[in-house]
Amino acid sequence: MTAWQEHLARLPLIAILRGIRPDEAVPVGAALLAAGFVALEVPLNSPDPLATIAQLAEAFGERALIGAGTVLDQAQARQVATAGGRLIVMPHGAPEVIAAAKAAGLLCIPGVATPTEAFAALAAGADALKLFPAEALAPPLVKAWRAVLPPEVWLLPVGGITPSILAPYLAAGANGFGLGSALYRAGMSAPEVAERAQAFRDAYVLAGAG
Repeated sequence: MTAWQEHLARLPLIAILRGIRPDEAVPVGAALLAAGFVALEVPLNSPDPLATIAQLAEAFGERALIGAGTVLDQAQARQVATAGGRLIVMPHGAPEVIAAAKAAGLLCIPGVATPTEAFAALAAGADALKLFPAEALAPPLVKAWRAVLPPEVWLLPVGGITPSILAPYLAAGANGFGLGSALYRAGMSAPEVAERAQAFRDAYVLAGAG
């Protein structure tokens, strides 16, 4: 198991903070870390995302993987590194973006929707695979992917993930999840996020994986 896998294995749930503002970042981040989260993703189509990433990295960078989602090109990957991020999550598997992320020393999780895309992303240097959109990749498909992909490759379903569906995906071979609107919506207070974060943590532990 790699160092990042050991870190994320404590609670392999990536918080996707789409729409968060820089002034909200630290209270929300603190609520998530208090619930046991160790990875926070700020999509680049959020307000002033690089400033938010910089604030989260300064406040929590020694305890959590901080980075960006919806990374679409090489320049954005480099900007995330400059802001102090260590994690790149993509909706696609463009090899040039994966290469730029790895050249900047970042953990890179591209989005894939077929086994062909999965193997291409791994060949390009992906560290893990974002199964996206998860609504179209039900647990039986994850089980089929797991049968052919290298066992050390982490599979992280993203899209429509709720606490009630963690267990079937984990049983099928998923390693963790990216959590979007069921965890955080723009404008949510830190206490609201804390309540939802605890619900996800409880569901993960109940599934027998914690």
